[in-house]
Amino acid sequence: MRTGRTARAGQYVALLAYLVFLAFPFVWLISTAFKPPRELGSLHPTWIPRDPTLANFRQAFDEQPLLHAASNSLIAALGAAVVAVLLATPMAYVMARHRTRLARAATGWVVVSQAFPLVLVIIPLFLVLKNLRLINSMPGLIMVYVVWALPFALWMLVGYVRAVPPELEEAAAVDGAGRLRTLVSVTAPLLAPGIVATAMFAFVTAWNEFFFALVLLKTPEKQTLPVILTHFIGAEGVADLGPLAAAAFLATLPSLVVFALIQRRITGGMLAGAVKN
Repeated sequence: MRTGRTARAGQYVALLAYLVFLAFPFVWLISTAFKPPRELGSLHPTWIPRDPTLANFRQAFDEQPLLHAASNSLIAALGAAVVAVLLATPMAYVMARHRTRLARAATGWVVVSQAFPLVLVIIPLFLVLKNLRLINSMPGLIMVYVVWALPFALWMLVGYVRAVPPELEEAAAVDGAGRLRTLVSVTAPLLAPGIVATAMFAFVTAWNEFFFALVLLKTPEKQTLPVILTHFIGAEGVADLGPLAAAAFLATLPSLVVFALIQRRITGGMLAGAVKN
């Protein structure tokens, strides 16, 4: 009994340490965003600003087109989420219902593709987009985001489809419904929570993405919010810390809210296919 309590206490201590480790950057970001310049340069920094101010937020909006960049990020993220869901839903249905060797191979490829580093795929993607004349364009960036989000979106939806009882589809087939009608009228409504979670995941991935946007977008008016944040760093690598923290805090809020809404759905989608009815 004593050993069990000690182990449980150790687990709670480890969990608390992990939460502190994860929360530290965000807490530091909030603290820095509300500090005046004299506190940012203090030799004895504090966690809570002594004289909190909104001047960093005003300066951030004055120096960089944050709202325009946020609208670019919103267009790219929404476009990627919609297209990824439209492509992943029928693909996931086929992979979940037809467990052939080809389907298993496709599932394995989905898992392996997540291990590819961004640097490995950026050159082929750049060449393809160049031939399609989609460099420095929002459709080209959305296409890249869809390709990058599609494997994990497919993996999530496969789990949700497997959780839908096949007997419902068999009953629809007896009533004369075809495959497409069954998917649209029977399976898709039951997949609604999973589809929403998958779309939100694709949205968060595209909203936070930096590397592809940096390489593919050249003109400032087309750049997304993560790229604009780098403009707060000078040519010599010296950061305008207060406005940078304020802008980064505002850019982080949407992804935090969305992830808080979908984190249970993501876990459910990954585990649903592992449960046998």
